[in-house]
Amino acid sequence: MTYNDQFIRACRKQEVSHVPVWYMRQAGRYDPEYRKIKEKYSLLEICSQPELAAEVTLMPVRKLGVDAAILYSDIMNPVASIGIDFDIVKNIGPVIDNPIRSAADIEKLRPIDVEGDLGHVLETIRILDKELEVPLITFAGAPFTIASYLIEGRPSKNYLRTKELMYSEPKVWFSLMDKLGDMVITYLRAHVANGGKAFQLFDSWVGALSSQDFQTYVLPTIKRIFSELQDLHVPKIYFPGVSSGELLPTLTELSVDVIGLDWRVSITEGRRRLGHKYAVQGNLDPTVLTGPMTVIQQYAKEIIDQGIQEPGFVFNLGHGLFPEASLEKLRDLTSYIHEYSAQAIKAGAQRS
Repeated sequence: MTYNDQFIRACRKQEVSHVPVWYMRQAGRYDPEYRKIKEKYSLLEICSQPELAAEVTLMPVRKLGVDAAILYSDIMNPVASIGIDFDIVKNIGPVIDNPIRSAADIEKLRPIDVEGDLGHVLETIRILDKELEVPLITFAGAPFTIASYLIEGRPSKNYLRTKELMYSEPKVWFSLMDKLGDMVITYLRAHVANGGKAFQLFDSWVGALSSQDFQTYVLPTIKRIFSELQDLHVPKIYFPGVSSGELLPTLTELSVDVIGLDWRVSITEGRRRLGHKYAVQGNLDPTVLTGPMTVIQQYAKEIIDQGIQEPGFVFNLGHGLFPEASLEKLRDLTSYIHEYSAQAIKAGAQRS
């Protein structure tokens, strides 16, 4: 097989033969084979074994025919290296043993040691770099999203402690943002040095902020991360998570290639809010996958039709896959995206 670079080309707004597709959480519990692995190993145990983590990363590429792989990992992995004790608890998520509640807690955080503490992640990337015939996307959690876990001690619905620190002690807040920003920059730079072909910064919960608070308390750090990584010649993706449509107009000065959209904003409207500056990625509501294939295809067609109106479109979900999703439906959806978009792109070229 020849190397499939359609994802990279779309990220760079170059001509493609079909719309490339990958799915957030595409290596996950919807796959019976993966569920069997999870019966034996926890997420963190899989991450610690490079051969196994690489195999889990490869599974959806082989089974679904997607145009990119995403590293099997977790956004919390790097925080262990800076001095945070945590576990991923079933049906809860990240649970922090030593939540951050003060300036003294932040002072204790040490610089990340990727080679020393996270060599297994880098080895997984090196294995995949040799085996994959599609680009490997690596990723990190963005500072606000990571901070919300570190401060709350676990997933939250209202981010009360996080916002309290943000509003009450802004100097302490920015000290934490600086340390987490440094962590992300060092971590992603190591990914690319070891074979990552693109990276995504996941800011899953930043949609909990108003546009004004995002611009004041978060955006400066996001700008710094991408600015300091600008010399890396790989596609850079920022995904501002769910309910983030109101934040899109504030992102037009980022040094990124792609912005991920959730399903609450159409591709057309998302591009408009972003000033048509970036390639866009998204944005099927994952729950549409509970419907019959006729309905799934109807939604996918509408997204593709909007996506191909301008260069630079990657099909994805508006958030991650859920365990109840169907492997067969995902395989059929991937085929449909490839076939329908190839015909639509060809027809558009003939008309022009």
